Amino acid sequence: MKSLALLGSTGSIGTSTLNIVGQFPDRFNIKTLTAKHNVKLLAEQIHLFQPEMVAVFDEQSAKGLRSLLPKSHKVTIMHGTEGYAAAAAWPDVDTTIGAMVGAAGLEPVLEAIAAGKQIALANKETLVMAGALVTTAVKDKGIALLPIDSEHSAIFQCLQGHRDGDLEKILLTASGGPFLNLPSSAFDGITPDQALKHPNWEMGAKITIDSATLMNKGLEVIEAKWLFDLNVEQIEVIVHPQSIIHSMVAYCDGSILAQMGVPDMRQAITYALSYPERLPLKQPLPDLSAIGRLTFQDPDLSRFPCLGLAFDACREGGTMPAVLNAANEVAVEAFLSNKIRFTSIPKVIDATMNMHNLIQNPDLETILCADAWARQAAGSLVEAQDGAG
Repeated sequence: MKSLALLGSTGSIGTSTLNIVGQFPDRFNIKTLTAKHNVKLLAEQIHLFQPEMVAVFDEQSAKGLRSLLPKSHKVTIMHGTEGYAAAAAWPDVDTTIGAMVGAAGLEPVLEAIAAGKQIALANKETLVMAGALVTTAVKDKGIALLPIDSEHSAIFQCLQGHRDGDLEKILLTASGGPFLNLPSSAFDGITPDQALKHPNWEMGAKITIDSATLMNKGLEVIEAKWLFDLNVEQIEVIVHPQSIIHSMVAYCDGSILAQMGVPDMRQAITYALSYPERLPLKQPLPDLSAIGRLTFQDPDLSRFPCLGLAFDACREGGTMPAVLNAANEVAVEAFLSNKIRFTSIPKVIDATMNMHNLIQNPDLETILCADAWARQAAGSLVEAQDGAG
């Protein structure tokens, strides 16, 4: 029986993880859950999975959650950064699952690593912002860092049983999002509702917009650099609209290994939680004859400049990836709130990066300061935009 701390239980990864725990109650049990403000769903999860402790964003949410639970319920409820840290490092937890959205997931994951927990990571921003700090801490503790992102899980699976020195490069596949074939002249008119309609995957709002701009793939490039100890020249992005091949690994002898499956995050989550075993998930295999063909094309960086900006940040290193990530979070939220156009997202990010004074080899405090600076700078740029109307 493996005991789990689930950070971000009410999001898409969190709910999929709990679906898996429900399928395999003899293999996993939930010790802690965290959420932001969705206390109604969290209360339902508490009823079903009986965690010892939960954490929410603020005191108001904590009070709201308590009001939804029977007075006899003994679950410990905490809030804020202290609560998230406690949930991540809770005693008797074997594996902490990092599935919080955005930069907020960094510090709880570091707390879990410091406590010696195995890490199953879906929160790519953790490695984007502080890849060097996280990977060094993992090595120092001698613990596992297992990927949950479908692309990085695919790469991890394709690397099993092969020598590190034989790797030539990895190929991260991208669906291309909902606007793959939309003329760039129409991008100014894209609405949030249109951008939230992903053709293949069911995800949260922020990651769905990132997929539409290809920033999600850019963040995955930076994440892959740290997960697999690569240089940026060893990472290639290729658009694969069917989302059946989740990613590939190329070896020095000309071989390419691909991991395939239906577009469903549960396989990647289950593999991270059960590794090195595979559990009988009863997930359907891709119907290849019905699909007919699998196609590939290069990403168009002129239409999707966010991907190029992420490659730039990866090459520059230091605090630049944290700045990229923070500016993107601000710009995406502004777009979802109809404050800026879809085409303004990369403009806000690019301008913020250009204003930043890069610091190499940053410590955590420096990274967090860069994140805060970038949010303020990007917010000022958003205010200066004409709006989305």
